[in-house]
Amino acid sequence: MLESLSDKLQDLFASLAKKGRLTEKDVDEALKILRLSLLEADVNYKVVKDFTGRIKEKAVGGDIISGLNGSQQVIKIVRDELSEMLGADDITLKEKSGAYPTVFMIAGLQGGGKTTTAGKLAKWLKAKGKNPLLVATDLQRPAAITQLQTVGNAVNVSVFEEGTDTTPVAVAKNGLDFAMAEGYTHVIVDTAGRLHIDDSLMDELELIKEVLIPDEILLVLDAMTGQDAVNVASQFDEKLDVTGFVMTKMDGDTRGGGALSIRAVTGKAIKFIGIGEKYDALEEFHPDRLVSRIIGMGDMLTLIEKAEANLDIANAEQLEKKLKNRSFNLEDFLAQLDQIEKMGPLDQLLEMVPGFSQIKRNLGPVGLDTTKFKQMRAIIFSMTVEERRRPEIIKHSRRQRIAKGSGVEIVAVNQLLKQFEQMKDMMSRVASGKMPLGIKMPF
Repeated sequence: MLESLSDKLQDLFASLAKKGRLTEKDVDEALKILRLSLLEADVNYKVVKDFTGRIKEKAVGGDIISGLNGSQQVIKIVRDELSEMLGADDITLKEKSGAYPTVFMIAGLQGGGKTTTAGKLAKWLKAKGKNPLLVATDLQRPAAITQLQTVGNAVNVSVFEEGTDTTPVAVAKNGLDFAMAEGYTHVIVDTAGRLHIDDSLMDELELIKEVLIPDEILLVLDAMTGQDAVNVASQFDEKLDVTGFVMTKMDGDTRGGGALSIRAVTGKAIKFIGIGEKYDALEEFHPDRLVSRIIGMGDMLTLIEKAEANLDIANAEQLEKKLKNRSFNLEDFLAQLDQIEKMGPLDQLLEMVPGFSQIKRNLGPVGLDTTKFKQMRAIIFSMTVEERRRPEIIKHSRRQRIAKGSGVEIVAVNQLLKQFEQMKDMMSRVASGKMPLGIKMPF
């Protein structure tokens, strides 16, 4: 996430940390690097100018730069100002109480991920015990209704549609009436987009807004478009008075200028970020957490939340018992791989671990080999049930058969079995309280 900017900021902080005491010249040089890094990330020029101006004012003022920990103080100022630039940590969505459903109106340009985001939001609400309804008001784009129905099926959420021989305003009104009659808690209205902003699009959206009186108007923006996203946000906000933004494709090779500029330019908050194509790849936006990831400090809070949402407590307790009595086998190991994969892509999870970004950079162009999990799975699936449950019976002839069945060299099978035994031994000792946690993961 924002990898290029992250690398440059971490290099800058590392060079500052080596100096201890700083001079005003040191601060000026650091600010020059910071300014260029942000501009290269496509952050709005005025935002960058104001941002670096505030940092210099705070860093040079008083005795900060001349103190023993001047460099640490400057790093803290940069971190705090980045969080401030991204906005206050207030992502709470407005909710209606009582029988009347809460209405979320989803707007955006065509191709920005609007319909997929509607599905992600519906899944996110379902995970919180809500009962959302998707409403298809995009009657212009070919197969838009079919696409929303496909999304609805994927997240197990009903879709209200009335075909194309009607008007978006009528569908919006009828969908809201239907939701109220059927007891839905939330209505998510997927509106039409265009390849560009035009008067007909805005007129249509304004009419839908008048009928719905939405609690939230969420504008979906493609983070990879940089400053174009900010320009689009300003135009939509001027017409619709949006309540917040959803930045998609934040996991891509994006410079991040849109996300870093949008709050300062529009005064409106980013509510969610999309970090993948799967329907659970939607995160609430916490400015301080994003800044923590950018500067290489990880994001343990989000990692813990993902673990709580995806890991089965009952299975974890059963696993602990198996570890203590050393009955943990390859079937259990496979189940743990499944649990980890539910939390999201491994590289994204490890980015949340403090200090891992530096480890990843030290690996060089090869980087982290996340394909190892797939190879492990193939090897284990090539075993018989008895072999998974009693790996100690897997001798040379069995290993040859397993290697052939999984399409790997026998050395890969040997390596997996050796690492499994080492991990099993260490995890058993950890579970028994005989040694601190220090497991070397097999990848």
